[in-house]
Amino acid sequence: MTTTASAARTRAPASAARTRRTLDWRLRFAALSLIWGFSFLLIKVGTQGYAPFQVTLGRLVFGTAVLAAAMAVQRERLPRGARTWGHLTVAALLLNALPFSLFAYAELTIPSTLAGICNATSPLWGMALSLVALSEDRPTRVRVAGLGLGFLGVLTVLGAWHGFEGLDARGTALALLASLSYPIGWIYVRRTLAGTGSSALSMTGAQLLLATVQLAVVTPLFTSFPTRLPLLPLLAVAALGALGTGLAVLLQYGLVTEVGPTTAQMVTYFIPVIATAAGVALLGESLSWSTPVGAVIVLAGAALTQARRTS
Repeated sequence: MTTTASAARTRAPASAARTRRTLDWRLRFAALSLIWGFSFLLIKVGTQGYAPFQVTLGRLVFGTAVLAAAMAVQRERLPRGARTWGHLTVAALLLNALPFSLFAYAELTIPSTLAGICNATSPLWGMALSLVALSEDRPTRVRVAGLGLGFLGVLTVLGAWHGFEGLDARGTALALLASLSYPIGWIYVRRTLAGTGSSALSMTGAQLLLATVQLAVVTPLFTSFPTRLPLLPLLAVAALGALGTGLAVLLQYGLVTEVGPTTAQMVTYFIPVIATAAGVALLGESLSWSTPVGAVIVLAGAALTQARRTS
């Protein structure tokens, strides 16, 4: 998850709760997996025509527009209170502006397949951070084993036994930092924004708005306005924002409301599979045996880190 929806208390309107879903949650789950899986391909295409900060800014603009439309339809208001907005500003940086930008810069030099697999390490980072940051979330042997297994998978993906030969260290590090930013943001949100009384949709809309403002300030400082607007990268950025950020958040919001955050979070394990398939099939990216094998190990480790203590 990349929004405050995982920590904010979800309030579904009573009328919505009484309305039968027209689309089964499993289909929406599959759609969310596909959308987020293809996001790494869209980032790669977008950076072929625009600077990384421009790709991120466009992504946030289109994503915020979708959330604003959804809020207008549901007559949701933005959250109130200076303290809430201050915490949302930090959340916007850690969960949107920073990781989106880092992934865009990373994909200048690494394949979208590797970026997608790096994204799957977020639960591993989250587990490691929770050991010191969340006193109520104590580890079990299974979860610690999952942490070790997951990072073994990372080393397999990167081909550690070859001395990381042929690997762009800077791009890979940026992608791993992006995946690390998410759990840091989740922990911050959990500690500061849980129980605010605002809906997840309202909080997420405000968060994306703040992230857009942050990128609108930063982008002109590091990039110049493009002299031309190549169509395919522009369409990729628009799809990345409207689908990969805006619509995806709405799907995630609905899934969390209907089936709970644990089930909704399972989408994380499908993203690298789809990202790898899309990168190889549509972008012609190369794939060595260590990449899919390592990805499976990463996902297995990530799944173990999410295992809960049984009583």
